[in-house]
Amino acid sequence: MLIAQRTKENNIAEHIVYMFQVEDLIRANNHDLDKITTTVIQPLVADEAMAQQYVDWYAGLIKKMKQERVQDKGHVSDINEILMELLLLHNTLLNISREKRYLEAFEVALPILKDFQHKSNGGDLNLIEVGFNALYGKMILKLKRTEISTASEEGFQAISQLLGMLAHFYKKMKQGDLNFTNN
Repeated sequence: MLIAQRTKENNIAEHIVYMFQVEDLIRANNHDLDKITTTVIQPLVADEAMAQQYVDWYAGLIKKMKQERVQDKGHVSDINEILMELLLLHNTLLNISREKRYLEAFEVALPILKDFQHKSNGGDLNLIEVGFNALYGKMILKLKRTEISTASEEGFQAISQLLGMLAHFYKKMKQGDLNFTNN
């Protein structure tokens, strides 16, 4: 909950990957709030008032996932809205403002994104969501202590740089500090 708030304010890319993890954590615990409370919240949060805030936050997410029918796969509408905003910003940076540094980062990441899209059967996903899925996949590999090849690591780095730059522009946009005509 606190991580979600902090990342949403400071780095939207980190927020998206974190929320993918939270959604999967809920799924792994079969949407069972008691199980999440026992295995996730209580071992990490000693303060009872704070623990109750976490319980309420997870309860709200579980309810939302059920209401939006994303119990098994997909993302809650809040995350989908941010992904759509990021896609629109991405397209604006590429096609309208033609932001040079972003164009260069995208050119480097594009073949990697397309390859990941193909390998993951993500043909119906836009390349921005593919990038987030790739970074989430890398996080899962690291948690499993799976070795990542040098080539894959370089690919993840290119995707990370692109999405980090996109997150930077997103924050500027949200603060009203982004001028699409004079980047």
